[in-house]
Amino acid sequence: MIKKIKRNLVIICLLPLLYANSSIAEPGTALKNDNLRTEPYADAKITGKFNRGDSLEILKKKGAWLQIKLNKNTGWVRALSVKRGAASATNNTKGLQTLASGRAGTGQVVSTTGVRGLSEQELKAAKFNESEIKLMESYTLTPEQGRSFAAAGQLKTVKFSNLKAGKGDAK
Repeated sequence: MIKKIKRNLVIICLLPLLYANSSIAEPGTALKNDNLRTEPYADAKITGKFNRGDSLEILKKKGAWLQIKLNKNTGWVRALSVKRGAASATNNTKGLQTLASGRAGTGQVVSTTGVRGLSEQELKAAKFNESEIKLMESYTLTPEQGRSFAAAGQLKTVKFSNLKAGKGDAK
């Protein structure tokens, strides 16, 4: 009897883990016109297209990419092209704003996207490397070196009337 109870408790405890890893589709809406790709890479073969406002199913997430199903097509698309959740006629820009802020999804969990070429395991295993930091810092230029570089390339300053300088920025 106690063995049965223990076994049932183990099964009950494992159910959420099994459920979380299952491939239950989540509804989504296209935020812009984009291409479906065979793999989660920008240079992967294009297998189809979709348009802004199309309803789709989100199957998986891998880095900054989502595997989606649209009608009979399945493929990968950048996460910034999709709003999680069902389409609404209200504020379509809200999905883009929440995604850009990192607070997309139902739990308002902040996540990082755009880490190209590194897996979750590689990021977790990363170690501080002082010599690489010093090497990176050695590439820093002074403002004068930057101006000299721009002059050598005959680059000109362009002022944007709608942008204001922040505190500490050059005017």
